[in-house]
Amino acid sequence: MPARPKTGRDNRVCVAQIGAAHGLKGDVRLWSFTEDPLAVANYGPLESEDGVRRFEIENLRPGKGHFVARLSGVGDKNAAEALRNTKLYIPRARLPKTEDEESFYHADLIGLAVVNAKGADIGEVVAVHNFGAGDIVEIRLRDQSTMLLPFTDAAVPKVDLDAGRITVDPPEGVLPPSSRPSAAKRQKR
Repeated sequence: MPARPKTGRDNRVCVAQIGAAHGLKGDVRLWSFTEDPLAVANYGPLESEDGVRRFEIENLRPGKGHFVARLSGVGDKNAAEALRNTKLYIPRARLPKTEDEESFYHADLIGLAVVNAKGADIGEVVAVHNFGAGDIVEIRLRDQSTMLLPFTDAAVPKVDLDAGRITVDPPEGVLPPSSRPSAAKRQKR
């Protein structure tokens, strides 16, 4: 199964999310999803998920568990409140190259085909999560169920972005029977 081509809005990366208004002058709480949280202010204009609104971060300062941001075009508390829960995106091309070939942006992995060591189709990467103990790849299996695998060399021994797939080696018994590659069995006569 080839990976979906990433064009247009699919080729964007969510780098932040706006929270509640902060004060009366239009500042907002902002959660950054970048490796260096302050770097979110360096990527240029951010746009809403639908691509209709564009924002520049004019000022960014730390708050308790979030940042407080002043965004261009947001001048009062009502305008700030109207943006609550807005996710902010940038084109993938604005992100710097990863430092080594073993590092990947989550957005580059989503949509990749998933195969086993023999090349049999297992499913597709639908998300990458990190709950604090390392990255976890969420895979939609052929039967539409999902499976989580740690994003480690043992569980995901190969990532081939050019081919649009990752190779997985899940522990025995992790794959449900419906997602295991079928094998022909010789019948006794």
